[in-house]
Amino acid sequence: MERFVVIDLETTGHSAVKRDKIIEVGIVVIEENEIVDSYGTFLNPGKSIPEFISSLTGIRDEDVKGAPTFEERAEEIAVLFEDSYLIAHNVPFDMGFINAEFAAVGRELLKNPVLDTVELARVLYPKAPSYKLGQLAEYLGIHHEDPHRALSDAYVTAKLFLKLRERLDNLPYETITHLIRLEKMLKSDLFALLADRENELAFSTQEDPELETFQGLAFRKIKETKITPPSRIGSYGDFLDAIYEEDGTLSQQMARYEKRTGQREMSETIYDAFQSRRHALIEAETGTGKSLAYILPAIYDAVISGQRLVISTFTTQLQTQLLEEEIPLVRNLLPFSFKAALLKGKSHYISLEKFERELLSTEKDNYDITLTKAMILVWLTETQTGDIDEVQLPSSGYLFFRRVSTDTEAHVDPQSPWFLRSYYQKARKAAQQADIVITNHALLATDIFNDYQLLPSYDKVIIDEAHHFEETASKHYGLKLDYMNMQYTLNQIGETNDPKFIGQLITKYRDYIEEEMIDRWDDLIIDAKYETDDLFRGIFQYVAEQNKHQKSLSDIGRTQYRFENSKEDAAKWDTILEMTNRLMFFLRDLIYILARLDQTLEKQYEDKYDKNEVGQHIEQLQQYMDHLESLFLAADSPKFVKWVEVETYGAKNAVYLYSEPTDISGFLSTDFFAKKESVILTSATLTMKNSFTFIKERLGLTDEEIETKKIPSPFSYKDQVQLMIPTDFPDIKHGNQDDFIYATCEAIFSLAEITSGRMLVLFTSYDMLKKSYYLLKEIMDTSTYSLIAQGISSGSRSRLKKNFQTFDQSILLGTNSFWEGVDIPGEDLSSLVIVRLPFQPPDHPIFEAKSANLKENGKNAFMELSLPNAVIRFKQGFGRLIRSNTDRGIVFVCDSRIIQARYGKYFLDSIPEIPLTKDKTQQLMRKAEEWF
Repeated sequence: MERFVVIDLETTGHSAVKRDKIIEVGIVVIEENEIVDSYGTFLNPGKSIPEFISSLTGIRDEDVKGAPTFEERAEEIAVLFEDSYLIAHNVPFDMGFINAEFAAVGRELLKNPVLDTVELARVLYPKAPSYKLGQLAEYLGIHHEDPHRALSDAYVTAKLFLKLRERLDNLPYETITHLIRLEKMLKSDLFALLADRENELAFSTQEDPELETFQGLAFRKIKETKITPPSRIGSYGDFLDAIYEEDGTLSQQMARYEKRTGQREMSETIYDAFQSRRHALIEAETGTGKSLAYILPAIYDAVISGQRLVISTFTTQLQTQLLEEEIPLVRNLLPFSFKAALLKGKSHYISLEKFERELLSTEKDNYDITLTKAMILVWLTETQTGDIDEVQLPSSGYLFFRRVSTDTEAHVDPQSPWFLRSYYQKARKAAQQADIVITNHALLATDIFNDYQLLPSYDKVIIDEAHHFEETASKHYGLKLDYMNMQYTLNQIGETNDPKFIGQLITKYRDYIEEEMIDRWDDLIIDAKYETDDLFRGIFQYVAEQNKHQKSLSDIGRTQYRFENSKEDAAKWDTILEMTNRLMFFLRDLIYILARLDQTLEKQYEDKYDKNEVGQHIEQLQQYMDHLESLFLAADSPKFVKWVEVETYGAKNAVYLYSEPTDISGFLSTDFFAKKESVILTSATLTMKNSFTFIKERLGLTDEEIETKKIPSPFSYKDQVQLMIPTDFPDIKHGNQDDFIYATCEAIFSLAEITSGRMLVLFTSYDMLKKSYYLLKEIMDTSTYSLIAQGISSGSRSRLKKNFQTFDQSILLGTNSFWEGVDIPGEDLSSLVIVRLPFQPPDHPIFEAKSANLKENGKNAFMELSLPNAVIRFKQGFGRLIRSNTDRGIVFVCDSRIIQARYGKYFLDSIPEIPLTKDKTQQLMRKAEEWF
């Protein structure tokens, strides 16, 4: 009989090695897939419980004062684990502590086979949004009564394990077989469970009709969407009436529906632009409901005209949100069917052929790669899209995925059985058959400027978050080159004795390959790697020397340096150019040998896969050569800006090279707007002082070809927001940065006391954020407040946001990416602190080049570039606070320029009219206390 014993511990800290002790034990016993017993006790740790542990668990010194010691309970705990698996949510933690306690009292350590529910959940529920116990429980519908208490956590872990066991028992034979091959590299002792399941399935004739198997892989069949052709569709006005009016379908779908005039006005404006074949710029303020407002005219027009329409969002997350949240809502609102498809770049989709080959090679797999392979195996039995964004891979798992993404495929034969099963090709086919194609700005820009077509043909497009479109288009018209990617490619190609690409190829085709090519290869690839490292180290050193006094930093703290070949230090720059030429010499010879191999494979016809792989590597190396030529050897062009970014405190080859056009408007005007029937550009932040002039000029649009419309917010900002500006802050302009930071931190602390944290603090400088974070840690009680900082606290932007909402009394410090796209509705956010007006640093390479361009044309760079950019970013930051008509809060702007400088009114006139108080900080805090 299988026996599983689940353990959870509460402790005085995180490290048994540092003599932290157990304060509570919770144990749950499972037999025959049923919970049959439980055990729980406090333990006296013989030391005080830290305040942050008491806050987390609710366990205080008085609770454990009269409790037994571990030694007194050691025997009864040990007996429970006899002849059983040990299960825990993070086994190393719980087993480390329990064995440290056993060792301390001279007892034998537990040596049970283990099952780690964190690891098992990652493998068996690869699409779970988080693997923390509470969030997993919520995801799987398990009630968690008393989080961070040992017995309650043990019960939840036990129920989680039963769900995991059930999921494992539903996996197909092919997946189980592959998992057995991977199991020895995992932490959990899964072999017996997997082998039992494999034996059961080996003699079963039952097949899952939803799954397909090919070449030893099991994956879910993609369902075809059946569309009923619409019967007669009425006029557009009737169509909107049936949805938006008080008795319309929207009121039936949404509880407490309130008609929003602006939402309908936006839908009407878009359809008018479609009908008149004109472009439109629409600023729809927060609360308009713009997603629905543009989806409705898009679908109506596409279905009526029979012509496909494209919707583009800034991020792939927003794409998914539209498809999974907005589109299902719209389906319920409409009396007819329609087809919507989502299309991303090739790097997002898995190649089954690549994965199948990588799966068979496990020689040099580390833990993360093994875990990633296991997760993907299970995910393939679930996914309808093959889009890796569905999965929460471990950190280095994304490097592995690069090897198996569709992006690494070269020219795939359309007759290949893998081509017929390609997720990317199926996504493209779905897009070709759809009424609405949802894509992102990056893919849209690549499609505009590339020679080959990525998106299916279209004449009408709606661009959401349009304030990002020019920046995205510039990036994709330009180029990027970095050390990590170049070395990654060279390592993947490998040497002749590596189990990498070239080694495998030579082993397979040695009889057909000239010895001279084999002999030369290793010297060339080693030299190419050396020269790559040498070049990027040389650039790092050059930038460090040139930038001794100039400290331009990127959003993520990298040092930036703009370069022009004709203006650099001649002697030192010549060394960089010599290094570039040497590297290109070796790359050229590698390409030559690969081309010869390509010709050899052409004659053999044994495996088109290998020939395609060779072609892919040739293309990649040629692209590196083209980029090096453009960056260092070609003549400088006034139409492009080139710059370097280096990780100041990172490796001495951590270098990133960029080139972008100084003005993309002309390219967009001729290659995009002139070729499209109607382009709708919308965002909550397009105007400065109610004028669209800035965005029109950036995009290359003229008044004659475009309509403009501003849709006001339905929120009552006058009642919901207070704007406060201190008049006694130190003047940062005269070198008092430390004094300014101290005043800012004092204000943050004082305001946090009033709002119970729930505060977002927006910085324009990562350096200032870092200094503020460490100062706040000194002056605040961190057991009372949860201080979360971008770039310091671990996790992605969405993870930091989730932590902010999870913990009480949180303060979140963010830089550029937090100025927009972060929705924290309701009471989770009560105050917004804007530390400095978001002007771009004047020595930022792109800004510097664009400013010079404007000056050469007799224009004022501050009024036409710097100020509009800052105002739009300020509006984005302001928009973080109020996300619904019940939200309320304070905006605290530390930068006195907003009231003292002549241009300050541009900022104030670009946000809704709200009560403004200018006073000393102490008086502002009193007012804040009264208002709350």
